Amino acid sequence: MKVMLRQNAAGHLLAYVPKKDLEEEVVKETDTADGKVLTLANGWELAFPNMPDPLKLPQTLEAKRLA
Repeated sequence: MKVMLRQNAAGHLLAYVPKKDLEEEVVKETDTADGKVLTLANGWELAFPNMPDPLKLPQTLEAKRLA
């Protein structure tokens, strides 16, 4: 699924999922062997296998929902 990442005015990372019309704050970032996993405030875990480093925001990336 497509996920847009951006920063809010307070400097926190936000994830927006257009198909679900969902925008949540990222509360946890985990590095894995397959890429990066972001945990959202609503409990969703999104895996980003091809996340660039350093990340330039705003940016739309392909993600897979884990939970």
